[in-house]
Amino acid sequence: MTNEKDFQQRMQKIEVLTEEVEALADENARAKAIELMQLLMEFHGAAIERVMDIVARTGAAGKVILKDLAKDELAASLLLLYGLHPLDFETRIEQALDKVRPYLQSHGGNAELLSVADGVVRLRLIGSCNGCPSSSATLKQSIEQAIYEAAPDVVAIETEGASVPPKPTSFVQIKGIQNTAVA
Repeated sequence: MTNEKDFQQRMQKIEVLTEEVEALADENARAKAIELMQLLMEFHGAAIERVMDIVARTGAAGKVILKDLAKDELAASLLLLYGLHPLDFETRIEQALDKVRPYLQSHGGNAELLSVADGVVRLRLIGSCNGCPSSSATLKQSIEQAIYEAAPDVVAIETEGASVPPKPTSFVQIKGIQNTAVA
């Protein structure tokens, strides 16, 4: 099984190779390489969707498996990539907040989810952490980290009117990739 460090290195290598393919001077070679990547992604996506359907049809045991897949960082990332994550966007945000709440509460604070729309998460920091700039910044960072881990597809996080710039990410859901091959 691949460890986290190996996974991160492979992801970085994929990013580098993708950038190199996109920068190819030969338009025909670039188009064919991109088309190959897209076809492989579509094939993998269809296969993973079929696996998810088979697991879901097994009843209660399948639901447990899907829940476990949603909790596994690597599996969840793959499911997000193909638009197959079993949990919707808002549920993932709520779970991220639930995960960080004990830490927030230990500092006399909390976070309230105001809304989720178009990938933008709106929060309100509440409690004593809201009045202390350094403590508030630390708590805000903890909240952001938990949210971005659970939902790398977040576009932005807004808290109490202060907008947080989106975390730099190479996350692109498979539905967002368009065929740029030259016909």
